Amino acid sequence: MLVYVLSIDGKPLMPCKAAKARKLLKQDRAKVVKRTPFTIQLNFNCENQVQDVKLGVDTGYKHVGLSAVSDAKELFRSEVELRTNIPKLLSEKRQYRRTRRNRLWYRKARFLNRGISIGWLAPSVQHRLDSHIKVVNFIKSILPVTEITVEAAAFDIQKIKNPDISGTEYQNGEQKDFWNVREYVLCRDGYKCQACNGKSKDKVLNVHHIESRQTGGDRPDNLITLCETCHKAYHKGKIKLSIKKHKAFKAETVMSILRWKIVNKLREIGNTVSITYGYITKSARIALKLEKSHANDAFCIAGGSGQERTDNNYFIKYVRKCNRSLFKANLLKGGKRKVNTIKQAFGFHRFDKVLYGKIECFIHGLRSSGYFDLRLLTEEKINASVKYTKLRLIETFKTRRIALLPCMGVSEL
Repeated sequence: MLVYVLSIDGKPLMPCKAAKARKLLKQDRAKVVKRTPFTIQLNFNCENQVQDVKLGVDTGYKHVGLSAVSDAKELFRSEVELRTNIPKLLSEKRQYRRTRRNRLWYRKARFLNRGISIGWLAPSVQHRLDSHIKVVNFIKSILPVTEITVEAAAFDIQKIKNPDISGTEYQNGEQKDFWNVREYVLCRDGYKCQACNGKSKDKVLNVHHIESRQTGGDRPDNLITLCETCHKAYHKGKIKLSIKKHKAFKAETVMSILRWKIVNKLREIGNTVSITYGYITKSARIALKLEKSHANDAFCIAGGSGQERTDNNYFIKYVRKCNRSLFKANLLKGGKRKVNTIKQAFGFHRFDKVLYGKIECFIHGLRSSGYFDLRLLTEEKINASVKYTKLRLIETFKTRRIALLPCMGVSEL
């Protein structure tokens, strides 16, 4: 097991073996500054000699692979799970806001009271950009990274839909000559209800979202024509639609937006960044006979070849920092503002890493009674009610949870 080392002034040095770190700690020549990954800081001046360390970043929509290698060995391996609940939370927030405003007296419209700055990104996209940068800076805080290689994935969504597309066909999309998406969907479906096939006497046609707008968006593949009678009956649960859901390209679209923003952002903060592509990573992984995983891809991206692989495999999961509910009931009808959910109790916070017996786990739910819910990093439940006196705090809460996992068998995360 490798132990990461910082100099007396906090600069990262080359990692050492656990035996050497144990010796330095016993001699009071170093102190522990971080438990996961285990990091020590020296109490004496040294020469600060470091080697070239290359960091490979396998960018992704839900998962990020990371691998730092030197000429001789792999020094760090990690897989990061990003948040995917941001659109859902924003949709709920919008629903609460609209409900609240509908209950207020009329207020004169105020236009242009919200502006969008240059370079604005949707919150879910901004989270992915920020998370990529944060995790790279995190590794740079424990290792002397000299060069970063990023896989810049490029997706041709029209080519994915139609492999034979070429030339001017790219400019002649399926919605050409239509005013809007609704008009195209009605024309595509022949101005007939797709549930009753036009048998209903109701002539009012609605455009229905197969998946919710929150998850499926307003793309034509997610829309279908229904008469108003069938539309209302469907939402009341009286009829079912036998419709095959089309593949969404949300992940491909987001990564097409992010690929250059990640590279440019890393360069802006002073990093030496080079670019590689997926087909190069795939050929390198096959040549090395490695399993398909985010960490293995990152190893190939970093230029890994015959280096000794590390046994340290860290799984990092980003979580919501502040979980709260806004309202308990209608304020205009005597309801009270709901107090934020408990953030701390008996010195413990949600997502703190604790020791329960011999098991390292995270606090998932707090109660003012002192009984907490515990879970592993992978959300597996351990116990639904544990007294706080049986827990020992290991690491305090942050916006990310990190744990050391076995080096194999993480490719599905």
